Amino acid sequence: MAAAQVKPERQQNGGSSSLLSVFLFDCRLGKSSCEEKTLHVRRGYKEFHADICKAFGIKPSEVFVVSTTNREELTETNFNGIIKDGITLYILKTIDQSLPSSTQERINFLPHYDTLVKSGMYEYYASEGQNPLPFALAELIDNSLSATARNSGIRNIQIRLLFDESLGKPAVAVIDNGKGMSSIQLKNWAIYRLSKFRRGYEAYSDDVGYVRPPPVARSLNSDISYFGVGGKQAVFFIGHSTRIITKTSGSQDVHEFLLSKEDFEKKEKNRESIYDGYIRNRKPADFSHVSEDDKNLRNLIMEEKDKENFTAVIVTGVQAEHIQFLKNFRHLWVTQLAHIYHYYVHGPKGHILGKPRTTPFSCIDIEVYIYEKAKAPKILNLREIKDDMQTLYINSAADSFEFKALVEREGVVEGIIRYHPFLYDKETYPDDPYFSSKDKDDIDDIDDDCFIVEKEARGKRPIFECFWNGRLIPYTTIHEFDWCTIPKKRGLLPTECYNRISGVLFTNDKFEVSTNKLTFLDLGLKLQDKNTIFTRVMNCQDQRVKIDREFALWLKECHEKYDKQIKFFGFKGVITRHDVAAKRLQTPWSTYTSVEWDGKTYSQGQLVKTIKTAPLIYGSIVKFLLYGNHEGDVYSTGGEVQISLEPKELYDEMKCVPISKLDRNASRSTIKKYMEDEMTKFPDSLALSFPDGDALVDDDVKPAGAPIGAIRVEILNKKGEAIQKLPGTSHAASKKLLVELKVLLHSPGGDKEIISHISQHGGKWPYWFKKMENITKLGDYTLKLQAVLNESNADKYGGKALPCKKIMFKIVEGKPFKFFLGALDTVHVGIPFSIPLNVQDEFGHSTLLPPDFQPVLEGSGLSIEYEELSAASELFIKGVVVKGQVKNLQGKNFTLKVTLPGLQLDNQTTKIKLLPGPPKQLKVYPENDVLIIDNGTPFPFQIEILDEVGNIVTQPKLIVNCKFTGSPNLPLYRLDCSSTGSGILTGPPIKIQNIKKMQVLRAKIEIPSCKDVKPVEKCIKLQPSTNASKLQILKVDVGKATTIKHQDEIEWMAGDTMQNLIFQLFDEGDREILITPELAEKIKVNWTSKVSREKLQKGMLPDVDVSTSVTNFQYCQVTFHDDNVSLESAFTIKPIPDEPKHLKVKLKGDNVLRMGEELKSDIELTLTDQFGNQIETLSPSCLEHLGVSGKNLNKEKVKKIFKENKLMIVKGITFSVGPLEDKELCFAWRNFSAYLRLRLVAGPPSKVGLGEWEESITVISGKKVQTPLTIQLFDEWGNPSPEPNLKVTVIKDNNLKMSPNPQNSKTDATGHSSLGLVTFSALK
Repeated sequence: MAAAQVKPERQQNGGSSSLLSVFLFDCRLGKSSCEEKTLHVRRGYKEFHADICKAFGIKPSEVFVVSTTNREELTETNFNGIIKDGITLYILKTIDQSLPSSTQERINFLPHYDTLVKSGMYEYYASEGQNPLPFALAELIDNSLSATARNSGIRNIQIRLLFDESLGKPAVAVIDNGKGMSSIQLKNWAIYRLSKFRRGYEAYSDDVGYVRPPPVARSLNSDISYFGVGGKQAVFFIGHSTRIITKTSGSQDVHEFLLSKEDFEKKEKNRESIYDGYIRNRKPADFSHVSEDDKNLRNLIMEEKDKENFTAVIVTGVQAEHIQFLKNFRHLWVTQLAHIYHYYVHGPKGHILGKPRTTPFSCIDIEVYIYEKAKAPKILNLREIKDDMQTLYINSAADSFEFKALVEREGVVEGIIRYHPFLYDKETYPDDPYFSSKDKDDIDDIDDDCFIVEKEARGKRPIFECFWNGRLIPYTTIHEFDWCTIPKKRGLLPTECYNRISGVLFTNDKFEVSTNKLTFLDLGLKLQDKNTIFTRVMNCQDQRVKIDREFALWLKECHEKYDKQIKFFGFKGVITRHDVAAKRLQTPWSTYTSVEWDGKTYSQGQLVKTIKTAPLIYGSIVKFLLYGNHEGDVYSTGGEVQISLEPKELYDEMKCVPISKLDRNASRSTIKKYMEDEMTKFPDSLALSFPDGDALVDDDVKPAGAPIGAIRVEILNKKGEAIQKLPGTSHAASKKLLVELKVLLHSPGGDKEIISHISQHGGKWPYWFKKMENITKLGDYTLKLQAVLNESNADKYGGKALPCKKIMFKIVEGKPFKFFLGALDTVHVGIPFSIPLNVQDEFGHSTLLPPDFQPVLEGSGLSIEYEELSAASELFIKGVVVKGQVKNLQGKNFTLKVTLPGLQLDNQTTKIKLLPGPPKQLKVYPENDVLIIDNGTPFPFQIEILDEVGNIVTQPKLIVNCKFTGSPNLPLYRLDCSSTGSGILTGPPIKIQNIKKMQVLRAKIEIPSCKDVKPVEKCIKLQPSTNASKLQILKVDVGKATTIKHQDEIEWMAGDTMQNLIFQLFDEGDREILITPELAEKIKVNWTSKVSREKLQKGMLPDVDVSTSVTNFQYCQVTFHDDNVSLESAFTIKPIPDEPKHLKVKLKGDNVLRMGEELKSDIELTLTDQFGNQIETLSPSCLEHLGVSGKNLNKEKVKKIFKENKLMIVKGITFSVGPLEDKELCFAWRNFSAYLRLRLVAGPPSKVGLGEWEESITVISGKKVQTPLTIQLFDEWGNPSPEPNLKVTVIKDNNLKMSPNPQNSKTDATGHSSLGLVTFSALK
């Protein structure tokens, strides 16, 4: 976009006007882009219209309109109301024309001062283990609910998780079909802390003032976008950048605004205004400003075509932990959102499962869309969530108690208490996954098979959740009120009834919440205030009753009507239980002989069966246990029963289980039959066979490796029946029988288990063990088959041993036939090493070779020799030497084949890594003996250190040195090849000062640590360098060039241009270097960015524009940088004043002068040039040309003084007697003049006037004089003197009385004083 500026006009009095700046975009049809210009507004609409035509080249006859970005046409009528400083306007053909391209509207969104005034709880934080991310999303949903509040149809709010990285970076978008925002409203959204209550002010927008919505049930008024804080906090909690796209109904344009942490940081770094930015105004579906990689954003913009009005908030730069949470815990956070907006989604009565929706709130759809790569999109509607806490509370409650609280007249709280009854064996109060306590954790750690302590319904959780304007405030709960808490004195109701209530409080907006809507600020204190009035609500009518009495009666009715409990009777005493793990729960336990449960009676000694236990328990009741210190019969929600397991011959133990796990449908006959069957099915013996042969018998002898055939085993009970588990089919896996096979080797150190297998009951045979061929170790063995229990592997049960079978046998050695190679040491070229051999028989028993064996060693690409075969206690091939080529320092892998002729398996191969040998040669490249280089450059030698066959070698302290001789102060090159074996040997440049011709040097390259490696010598010829070594600046004047030395200071006329500057480059031999295009690119100047490369090639420098101010010294620098050198030459320009152009006058003090007195202030006169620089080269003779004139001026008293080579001072200004008026002095110096205005006032007071009392006056004694007595001060010329605070005293004859008695008074600011009306009296 091209930018231009039109200069403002001057006012007639010579001063500049304060004009408004506006920004205009030429958006008329036929243009590919919108041209932007800045205009200053002068006078009225007609002048502004003419300025537009002039600036944009529009013909006067052409028809166009000027509008705001909200498409409000600018006319002569509304001109003054619309035009504001910095406003953005369009030039259009017609008012409803589409924009040809996107535009940018300048806005300023500095934070509102409420940021400081109301700073507080701005951050999202975790509480009760909850991740705060859903609450940040809720802030954006709040805005959407407010925006859609006036929708006539469906209110649709979409949360889109755009996590398909093939379409762009991850993003979170919240989109609604609300009313949208104009560009001014979008600007207001950007202002931090600008609440809805201030947006109606003139300074902020065309918004109307805030109007509080009328009261509705549960305060579900959608008025929950409040403070101008939460949305900004939320998007920057979720990610690092947010884009707001919006459109209002009937508007032709879409407004788009971007907030970015990266942009803020960039502006702060560049010291720019952080809160300045742009709103992009464009036509719908125009994504030309979006990069092709961001397909997510492009797709969202394409959806604008079919939308009349909308708002989309797109957050990018989403933090990685947030992405993982949103992906992995989708149901969790969606359920949290369903909890927060439960009553907006389902209406005032909430979500009643199975009941059709008929409320007006059925038009609110809050949907979650999740897009991931290579996955189908997932769509969740909050209306379909059935396990949010409010849904659970509503659908598990049996009855409700409604009430209302009135706080400070306008604060209204609607409340509901719900009762969740106990039903026989469990509480129906819903579990809250976010609530945890120490008690709950302790109970969870207790083994369920030992005992269960029934938990309280609500436990330590608070009763009331709190909703503000219909949405949940998650971190604020109210534990209870005085009238619904557990009474201190035990009453008719069990205390646990008070733990079966849940509640909800609905407040209106008269109660303050934190800006992020996580907590109430004062709800608890206000509700506990003694002036708060509670009333019960029945049939939608307030009942002024005693709330505590009504609640107690309602709770009693719920308990009697809905709770179903267990009756304990036959009290025996209180005991301590040591089978309980938690010490605090070991006592007290009350014991009973009987219980009555759901119409049935269970008593001591009665046979029972359990359900939902593993395993199922059959036995007789010993006693019933109830935690607590009780006496006599009592009702309780649960307890435990102690059972003695039957039959006692097999199960000599007792177990405690919850009463709720008793099988109420089990009959006595069924339990008896189970006990009888158990006694006949106990295991007695093992029967085994070898179906495939290779049988094993007692005291058998077998050679190493001989097979033992597959074994078939059966477990028989006393009846001879094959069984696979202990008696009682219901004991499942814990009583299942297995057969364990073990092979034990008997050695001097004890028995060793070498084979162990467990067999389960199979399909072909009851138990089966595969053929064994891996017994090769020599010695005595035992094969043991043992029946064991599943999981525990116990060989006894109930004190009785399970059946077992043992077979003894022996293993002897076989014949040797193979060998193995031992581990090899590191192998280096030319260094001898040994190869260990291990010769074995077929089953791994070691043996020795005959002494005449001759091994054969082979290796592809290797030369191999050895000394002898050592046949000592261990077998070695000694003195093996290997030579061969390797490709790198890590060596090369070779296959070494060793053959021992005559064995059945006569050869073995092994991998060896051959590493280079010790250093033997030093190789230097280039190989030429004579080398030519430029002075001032380093020389690189390519070094290789080789072994005897030419492999590159590495070893510690392998240092290569190169020493140069032939001139002093030559560098020493050093290269460490310890880890590389090769490299570039180089160092500092080889430089000889003032070299003018070629000079011969010698270089000796050697390895000090390897004396047996021959050094390499080279002849070095050093020639002068052609690189630039000197930069010189010259000034050409009348064909003569003058050198400007480095850091020279040059005086030059202010405002003039310094021309004809040239430069030269010289090489090391002072030879001038021809400036090539490449060299010209490396020349830089600091006084301008516009440098002509063509002129630089000619050695010409850009002109220097000298500053118009003599105080602004200019540092001019020319630099040359290349890979070899950095050169610079600089000078400083000191501006000096031009010829005098103006005379300036300045009064050092007040401009008021009294008649007859001399002006106390000095008048300073200075001469300046055309740029306002003061002339400092004046001499005292300049006073001869200075003249002073003025009306009635006493010129003979005027004094002129010269001071400090630059000032002329005038003193002694007085005026002759004349009228009081403003006096204008004229100062003239040569052909220059200046004026000074003084104010002449009255002189000091010298006499007093009495007004109408000036002459004698006749009065009547005792009668008030009708003319007031006034005093006025005058100077000596009769002018009223305005002298304040002068004391006035009245002097009279002693026999004259005056009433009122005269008091001392003072003159006012005009020199006037009044004594008012007085009365005189005197003796006759």
